[in-house]
Amino acid sequence: MATITKNCTDLFIDGRWHTPQFGVEDVINPATEAAIGSAPLGGPQDCEAAINAARRAFDSGAWSELARSQRVATLRKLFDKLLACREEVLELSVAEMGYTQAQAPFQFHMAMAHFEKYLEVALRDPITPLPMLITPQANGTHLLGSAIKVREPIGVVAAITPYNAGFLLGLVKSVPALAAGNTVVLKPSPYTPLQSLLLARHIAELDLPAGVFNLVTGGNEVGEMLGTDPRVDMVSFTGSDAIGRKVMAQAAPTLKKVHLELGGKSALIVRHDADLEIAMQAALFGFVFQAGQGCSMTTRMLVDNRIRGAFVEQLGDITRKLVVGDPAAATTDMGPLIRDVAVARSERFVEAALQDGATLVCGGQRPAHLQRGFFFEPTVFDNVSNDSMLAQQEVFGPIAAVVGFDSDAEAIALANASNYGLGGGIVSRDAGTAMQMALRVRTGMVMINNGPGDVHPDMPFGGFKQSGLGREWGEDGYYEFTELKSIGFNAG
Repeated sequence: MATITKNCTDLFIDGRWHTPQFGVEDVINPATEAAIGSAPLGGPQDCEAAINAARRAFDSGAWSELARSQRVATLRKLFDKLLACREEVLELSVAEMGYTQAQAPFQFHMAMAHFEKYLEVALRDPITPLPMLITPQANGTHLLGSAIKVREPIGVVAAITPYNAGFLLGLVKSVPALAAGNTVVLKPSPYTPLQSLLLARHIAELDLPAGVFNLVTGGNEVGEMLGTDPRVDMVSFTGSDAIGRKVMAQAAPTLKKVHLELGGKSALIVRHDADLEIAMQAALFGFVFQAGQGCSMTTRMLVDNRIRGAFVEQLGDITRKLVVGDPAAATTDMGPLIRDVAVARSERFVEAALQDGATLVCGGQRPAHLQRGFFFEPTVFDNVSNDSMLAQQEVFGPIAAVVGFDSDAEAIALANASNYGLGGGIVSRDAGTAMQMALRVRTGMVMINNGPGDVHPDMPFGGFKQSGLGREWGEDGYYEFTELKSIGFNAG
């Protein structure tokens, strides 16, 4: 059995640990380019076994027909196990993904807050009574009838997660799916599998029927199997819009449910009356957190021209002082990108922005003092055209694009002029006007003056347009993993 997180050699399938089809591969620390451990490399044979186990486990009813209180009690044990290994999760987040010492605890806190919410929702009665009807009959009597709505598990859920939040997304997909009575096949990113294998290690210690939870690694072939196999009832995928389209196409022949949390080019609107200290906090979080590797980050900054000069000057001054380097060091403000291909992508965006006439304020290249690791300087561009490549396409790197506007109406129009609609923000001392603007922005989430102050587990997360389908987090995220049935009846 695999017990050492950084050297996990097996996959978890059908209630036990399995030797993977393609052996073991190194897991790379993006800050040092050195191997931090090893992980199993799965293939089609492993995926076949996982799907078959999940299908058999669901159809048996051993988990889905269990009382919801019993399912929640089992998952509460997992919650406690994960709390106890918090430091191990944080260490892996830093070494495997490149979170800084300050960022990693936030991700853990977010994951566990949503975990608790899912357990709360799972205890609710899945039956909702509907209004009674009294219907006159031809013989002069009246028929008394009514109906109920019932939430039921959807079946076998394939959960496919990206590299940038392995622990968080593995948890916020697997936990609500399991709590609702589904069985799960989790496929993590090949870049960051160890966080998901840690999750599997603790699930393996629970008293779950065999096949209820399975973890299989692998490349595109494994992902395609999960998307196309008729035994899978739902695919929950987080990643790029390009791959999201492929997932939809793969699922179409079997008409399985698809939940997609995809890319974004979210807008931060900074009004003329903004508190610049709050605006700086929002701006820095919007493109420096996770080195810009977040789907809802507000890398497109729409700033009122009356204060744009001051905003850009202050943002540039702060950005130049940020410490870029090894995320394991307590003084580091921003860590690495995940691989060299991500650095090269950021370089292409810088080149395109310069060709489009944008003004480079700071950054724009690989840090000269870092000889190893996949680093890129936090970069700010001003005078960006809203229809340019930098303003319209997702970089997934630490590049901010500042676009000027002259009125609230123009700011909303610019924010909505995007194929995406995932996150967003508004900074203003006029909270009422900010709320009115938020209601007009076509996006799934808007944070006014940096939001509620902490993780709000009731807030759903998901996007409009090409940012995806469905929602995660809160009761809305839980119910994504259920089917809705209605049953009508009469009093006889």
